[in-house]
Parts: sequence; C-alpha cells; structure tokens
Amino acid sequence: MQGVDIDGVFLEVAAIAAPPGSPAGRAPLVFLHEGLGSVAQWRDWPARLCAATGRAGWVYSRRGYGRSSPVPDVRGAGRLQPDYMHREALQVLPALLARLDIERPVLVGHSDGATIALIHAAHQPVAACVAMAPHLMVEDVSVRSIEQARQAYEHGTLRERLARFHQDVDGAFWQWNDVWLSPAFRAFDIRAECRAITAPLLAIQGLDDEYGTLAQVHELQRAVPHARLLELPACGHSPQRDQPEAVNAAIVNFLPRA
Repeated sequence: MQGVDIDGVFLEVAAIAAPPGSPAGRAPLVFLHEGLGSVAQWRDWPARLCAATGRAGWVYSRRGYGRSSPVPDVRGAGRLQPDYMHREALQVLPALLARLDIERPVLVGHSDGATIALIHAAHQPVAACVAMAPHLMVEDVSVRSIEQARQAYEHGTLRERLARFHQDVDGAFWQWNDVWLSPAFRAFDIRAECRAITAPLLAIQGLDDEYGTLAQVHELQRAVPHARLLELPACGHSPQRDQPEAVNAAIVNFLPRA
C-alpha cells in the first residue's frame, strides 16, 4: 500500500505486480471503483485478474473513499456536483497516471468507475477499456435503488458494513448518495460523448442489476459499434463478485496476449 499526492490530496494507491514470467511491456490494468468502493472493497479480485491476464495493476481510492483524503464539508461546500465523474476522468485520473508513469492503461471500471473509464477513454489514449455496469444516463431504477440505499444507511446495517472499507464512512456515503439524488443529476448523459471512443471496449452487465438495465450497455454499443457486450444471467450490479469466473474469462479473451 502506498499513497500519491495530487495537488495536496492524498490518494490511497495499491500496486499489483505482474505474474512471474509475464512479457514485459504489457499495458497495466488500472481499476476504477464504484460509487461506494475503495481499494479494500475490491478484495482480491484485481490481483486475480492481473494473474489471469499476465499484467501488472494499480488500484486507488478516489478522494473521500477508503484511506484517501476526506472531502471537507461533504454535505455543504464540499458537496459533489453533477460533473464529478468528468472531473475525476479528465483531471484527477490523468494526473495520477502521470505520477505513476502510465501512458496507455487498460482501464477496468465498475459502476461509477466504469463511467469514469468511458469518459477518460473518450478524451485520452488508452490501450483498452472494460466497463462493468456503467452509467451512461440516469434511469429510474437507479434512483429508486439509491433511495433504498439511503434508507438502509440511515435505518439498517449499511453504514456498519461500509465502515470496514472507509476511514470516513459518512463522507464516502453522502458524497455519492447526495449527488445521485439531486435533481440536477437527472440530466447526466454521456451517450454522445462515448462516440469518440476508439480503443477496444468490453461492456459487462448483469441481467439482475438493481442499479441499471441493459439499456446502458445497448446504448453504449450504439455509440461505440465496435464494443463487445457480455450480458450475464444470475448477476446483479457487481459482475466481478457475482460471476468472477465468467468476467475474468471474458476479459482474458478480450485483451491481446502480446
């Protein structure tokens, strides 16, 4: 575990070594977590995917998540705005990649992280992009599930469960929940922006995803015709947890071995 300072903000970063004997020069995997994720919440899946693909990897927690710097006054002056994923994709991520000396990564994103990966790939060179359960636009099912998450956090066990992964659990939860439930965020839509993606793209969606429908990846393929789709039965919002073998096999098949 290590940290990287980006303009005075400490970001928790973890490096994953490539498996012994892997060819040199392969683009590393850079993992982008979901709206309530962190380095720790990925558990061992990034390491297993790096081993399967024969690549090194990097995992980091966005500001306010995991052990990264907290966001001051997250429900007031520090509240996230509807463009927060664009800011992460176009400002923070490029700065982090430069600090890590990575020029053309393979981005592997989940949920909010998948959206960040798509935005970055639309504007910056990447070797490839894997988007699991991305959000291209805001659906009613997403808003309903996020409202239910708020109830579970305030009245159920969600806060206790998340506290294992975030040093400022309230900051982590409310920065995500408040922006997604704000009226201004309903206009969020990156479908047109995704048309600029030229890199190889794999989109993965669970058929039982409680936070989004297949419309997300179908719209992505309309915007990026060369994109490959993987639709997984018996799979909710986290394909890497619900169907890890199928996900890993698809990514191994998708990425070039050279």
